[in-house]
Amino acid sequence: MTGQIFDHEVVIVGAGFSGIGVAIKLDEAGINDFLIVESASGAGGAWHSNTYPGVVVDVPSFAYSFSFEQSSEWSGVYAKGAELKAYAEHCLDKYNLRSRLVLNTAITTAEFDDELHIWRLTLSTGREVTSRFLITATGALTQPKTPDIPGADDFRGVTMHSARWNHDVDLAGKRVGIIGTGASTVTIAPTIAPTVEHLTVFQRTPIWIMPKPEAKLDGPQRTVLRHVPGVLPALRAASNVLGEVSYTLTTNYYRQLPIVPKVYERIGRLQLLHQVRDKQTRKALTPKYAVGCKRVGFSNDYLPTFNRPNVTLEASGIERITPTGIRAKDGTEHHFDVLIFATGFKTFESGNMPPFPVLGAGGADLEAFWDEHRYQAYYGVSVPGFPNLLLMNGPYAYNLTVYFQFIESQARYIVRLLGTARRIKATFVDVKREANDRYFASMLARRRNQIYFSDSCNGSNSYFFDQHGDVPIRAALTPEVHWTSGHFNLKDYDMHTAPKSAVGVNR
Repeated sequence: MTGQIFDHEVVIVGAGFSGIGVAIKLDEAGINDFLIVESASGAGGAWHSNTYPGVVVDVPSFAYSFSFEQSSEWSGVYAKGAELKAYAEHCLDKYNLRSRLVLNTAITTAEFDDELHIWRLTLSTGREVTSRFLITATGALTQPKTPDIPGADDFRGVTMHSARWNHDVDLAGKRVGIIGTGASTVTIAPTIAPTVEHLTVFQRTPIWIMPKPEAKLDGPQRTVLRHVPGVLPALRAASNVLGEVSYTLTTNYYRQLPIVPKVYERIGRLQLLHQVRDKQTRKALTPKYAVGCKRVGFSNDYLPTFNRPNVTLEASGIERITPTGIRAKDGTEHHFDVLIFATGFKTFESGNMPPFPVLGAGGADLEAFWDEHRYQAYYGVSVPGFPNLLLMNGPYAYNLTVYFQFIESQARYIVRLLGTARRIKATFVDVKREANDRYFASMLARRRNQIYFSDSCNGSNSYFFDQHGDVPIRAALTPEVHWTSGHFNLKDYDMHTAPKSAVGVNR
């Protein structure tokens, strides 16, 4: 075969912030022949699909943005979902990505061509697109999980998942049930409680709620953010430190710093004491596991919602969903007009990361590899036997830092790797099995430091655990993650060039 053999040098799957971030950095490095493929109707990832009432970020906005594109236009310390969606659109326009973005298009299969060293991607439109490199930036919290509850199809009222909100449904004056007490319920419940006739929250496992240092950013504050040098970077740095202490230290270094979760637990208990009047309700809302075992909620109004006369907490468990509502395990019959499934997302489950079959060298199946060998990837980016495939959110990549710090580190890693491949004219880039095994062993050795594997997490029902009983979260501080993204050993990769007859350029 002669001439041009692939459509794009790189295909990026996903137009959330991780996809946008790596696209910007590839462009800056001169790797500008890429296509971003997004299954949704717009960019922004979770902030495009999650539009439930009151949706808001739980990280200070100063840190929840790219370091190279900081905004002074947030309405508050914690930005609303619509603002983050607008920020994603702004980044697309400013960095000229829109012309290289295809919306409403999913990848249905990805197969590596061993002879030509290219990826053959089948799109939901039926078209095939080929690329030298494939970057998956599909995120972990993208595919809603519906509850596996008897009778789920029997309910005659309206049902919806919190991540796919139906804005045609008016909840005013309705009897509403919410299943789940994760991050979305923490926002939805206090937002809809004043307008519904009655709200019942079905809780399986309570979560720790921490106070939220919220403040509006109006005229004077925005003027300072816009015009006083150093203010935005300082606020960003402070927000990142807060995130590092709240999440990374708390979870990944529990063995060395067990006092940190205990401090947060004390704060959470004080918040419960001051905000929930009924003693029994307060007891039911109090977790029996340590802070950090599962995602923490940040809210000043979630707990007080249970003081309202039209709000009920049901913690006895669900026996089944009935045609008219829910029967609790204590025998109580609850009748509803609307049921909201705030039951989270698929995480380390089949068909999620990525949400399409990936066939590597020799037809090896990525999910089968993980089923057999456990979830693993070299620095969370590369999986042996899957050449030219790069993961933005692979196993043992994310260390629970503020997400944008993580995105920039992963993008830096990928740009360095692809830049090296370009320089030596390599068409085949695959991590060596021994290098991957070494990294995986180092992650398993570190997990004794993590809170998840202590007795403190018993009963937490944390979605951080995968089907193998592992927690594929990187036990490392953010400075280490960032440093290694620019200094990983390139000799850990097998890089070579396809036969001359198979080498082509972008068509």
